[in-house]
Amino acid sequence: MTYVSVVAAAVVAVVPTVVLVPQDDPVTVTKAFRADVRDGAVTYDPDAVPEGARVQVVERETSGGGTRFELRLRGLPGNRTFGAHVHREACGSEPEDAGPHYQHVKDPVQPSVDPAYANPRNEAWLDFTTDRRGDARVEATVTWRVRPGEARSMVLHEHATETARGRAGMAGERLACVTVPFGRGR
Repeated sequence: MTYVSVVAAAVVAVVPTVVLVPQDDPVTVTKAFRADVRDGAVTYDPDAVPEGARVQVVERETSGGGTRFELRLRGLPGNRTFGAHVHREACGSEPEDAGPHYQHVKDPVQPSVDPAYANPRNEAWLDFTTDRRGDARVEATVTWRVRPGEARSMVLHEHATETARGRAGMAGERLACVTVPFGRGR
């Protein structure tokens, strides 16, 4: 009797390994606007920002040491322009509770209306116009990162942001606010 040896050959494939080193987790807040601030997203003007309209805010660090802010909205009035900025304080029951705009280099004169400080390079401006359905998506990238604990909300304003001296940074009434823990974990 003859025995036959069978050797199973293992096939080993060499696959290059890619290691992704994640940056800090992005800050992401998704909410529906309500008349009550307890849920973290409040509308101060339900005609302009209806209750139930959805908002998502994302803050993501860029590889170059900057920050990308993203703002997505659903359910707002169609074909309307809004201003949107990162503010220093959390939302409150009154529109003014969110405080002034967050500034990378703080203007020593407040309220800040000097275009040297109130501009889209020193603040986070995310002005947008909704589509016919009332939806919008906008992003802004800046070269700096938010200092932890110094920016706590995104405020939607009545109109696009002005840039003229003495009016720089102004965007009309505060219509809605969403509390966001910007700069978390740094």
